[in-house]
Amino acid sequence: MIPESRLFRFLGWNSQGDLGGWTFYTSQRKELVWFIKSPPLEPPSFLQTTMRNRFRAIGYAWRSLTPAQRQAWATAAANAGTRLTGYNLFVYWLTTRDDATIETIERQANVSLIPLEIESP
Repeated sequence: MIPESRLFRFLGWNSQGDLGGWTFYTSQRKELVWFIKSPPLEPPSFLQTTMRNRFRAIGYAWRSLTPAQRQAWATAAANAGTRLTGYNLFVYWLTTRDDATIETIERQANVSLIPLEIESP
């Protein structure tokens, strides 16, 4: 008998997320874990809605960058020795507006990032 996780991987199905009334994910031991989906008991709070909208706006801002700008963020993240992707670095900057850290990363990576015309989400 083939374990479910190996069978699903063989079939090309990445077991992660919600499907029907079930939630699936792969554990750190590469085992399939599933359980009945737990619906929220209350509607989202004002703060949750605000944060979700903020991250939605950040994603939109990332998609509005040119491919060259996105590549600059990826290059800066890699060359500065961070373990972040370019997108993660961009999200960090827009959520914290920590220009000093980004300027340091720019110097370390020898890449220009901040003179972007981005509206604050």
